[in-house]
Amino acid sequence: MTDLRSARWFGGDDEVALLHRVAVAASEYAPGRPVIGIAVTGSDLNPCHGDADRLADAVAEGVRRRGATPMLFPATSLGEDLMKPSAMMYRNLLAIEVEEMVRAYPLDGLVVLAGCDKSVPAALMGMASANVPSLVCLVGARRSGDFDGRRLAAGTDVWRELDRRRSGEASDAEWAQFETCLGRVGPGICNVMGTAVSMGLIAEMLGMALPGSASAVAGGDDILASAVATGERVVDLVEEQLRPRDRMTPAAFANAARVLAAVGGSTNAVIHLLAVAGRLAVPFDLDRLDAEVRDVPLLTDVEPCGRGLIEDFHASGASPALVAALGDLVDRDVLCADGRSWGTVADAAGVRGPAIAGREHPFGPAPTLAVIRGTLAPDGAVIKVAAASAALSHHRGPAVVFSDYEDMRRRLDSPDLEIGPDAVLVVRGCGPVGAPGMPEWGMAPIPRALAERGVRDMLRITDGRMSGTSFGTVVLHITPESAVGGPLALVEDGDLIEFDLATRRLDLLVPPEEVERRAAAWAPAESAHVRGWPAMYRKHVLPASQGCDLDFLTAPTGGSTQFVEPVVGRS
Repeated sequence: MTDLRSARWFGGDDEVALLHRVAVAASEYAPGRPVIGIAVTGSDLNPCHGDADRLADAVAEGVRRRGATPMLFPATSLGEDLMKPSAMMYRNLLAIEVEEMVRAYPLDGLVVLAGCDKSVPAALMGMASANVPSLVCLVGARRSGDFDGRRLAAGTDVWRELDRRRSGEASDAEWAQFETCLGRVGPGICNVMGTAVSMGLIAEMLGMALPGSASAVAGGDDILASAVATGERVVDLVEEQLRPRDRMTPAAFANAARVLAAVGGSTNAVIHLLAVAGRLAVPFDLDRLDAEVRDVPLLTDVEPCGRGLIEDFHASGASPALVAALGDLVDRDVLCADGRSWGTVADAAGVRGPAIAGREHPFGPAPTLAVIRGTLAPDGAVIKVAAASAALSHHRGPAVVFSDYEDMRRRLDSPDLEIGPDAVLVVRGCGPVGAPGMPEWGMAPIPRALAERGVRDMLRITDGRMSGTSFGTVVLHITPESAVGGPLALVEDGDLIEFDLATRRLDLLVPPEEVERRAAAWAPAESAHVRGWPAMYRKHVLPASQGCDLDFLTAPTGGSTQFVEPVVGRS
């Protein structure tokens, strides 16, 4: 066994070591055994992690099988359903918690139970900074359920049914029935290619979660077996001293970006990839992302960009089959979490099922994701091309501006709102500083008057995000955001806006001198947040183009994690 970090706490015969050993006398600890921390993120407030306690026990069993000591501890439960304004604002807080729990306690290795959107990137960010042998144990996707004779697509069906209700196609009784059916599906993350599964696949490609675990069904045999195997494998990583920085390499980030594109994954994952890269000083920015994904077609038939659900993707071979389908678009020499190369994993994948296509007959063309710039987004923005309308890929129209989320909800359905189907909906004040926390407010619903006329998509632009389960022609994450004086803050009703996917441009068609006049008259709004986490977040958060991490948490150029071990003495 390699030298253990925990020996600094438990080794020796002084009063410090004695007290430390007494503290764990009632536990399973035995001298010389690795101590594996298991961060349990289950909570009654987070239905996505409803099975986390059972999985934590399974991880602990795997740890025991390898002769190590599991130590379970609670961690912040990030859930999109109830956290306001968004779990995104607390992603960095959980990342800090992961890092600091490792720093403060005698842990030789770490497993974090994660699944719902922001918990996976938070785990990866904290693990990258602490850099002890670590893995993510994913909690599984919820079962599909049934509504009106069809399988329920969690998240995506909410937006679909909302459109039906707003257009008058669905009655109040149908809306209530939908709520009842959706509430019966049980625990687990959204069962479409939303942010949760997208980030699970990214964790796999970065070598931080076992292959195939991102798409396993919550409560099923596969996810339970994966939890046990995760516990076993993390002990192996401790013995081999394989750390996150050994696996999360530039080649692994490139693979992760290409897999994200191939599945038509969440735009939120772009922010998270940038944030994890920032913790490691890996050279990965928006331009690099755009270069990596330009030639990757859509190879999965999963909502919101396809017709199936995550269970279909899993049954079709999951990530190993997808990597096999991608062929030379991925670096097959990159190692996955179980120690094999992705080439070896792909070669053993077998025959693909119908939810995964080969590159010769993709479900959709490249690109599925694009980075946008222009006078309205000088530092970048993103769009999920695979979920957008081809008819809007080149569009010019007058702006209808909503200054913030409440303004949008208040005025969107007003009979006084003058708007046509060619309008460009501008939703601002939704960025990291502005909201704060960059909530998923960017996909404004189609105004009721237009929805009733059959309009199903419009060009929408925003400095906020949208759910990975969403669809539509939405240019997101516009940087600089409006709250810090970005060009989006200067747009007025009636201004012409032009979007062109082919040239990756989003431009405000207003004379420069008029833009300069407006900029000179602009002043930031005063924030109500003067204390607590929101105030600290606003003061230190980086823009979306840099991953929305806090400025004092990123690694300097050169790659040092700046992780300082504590002095182990009297408390």
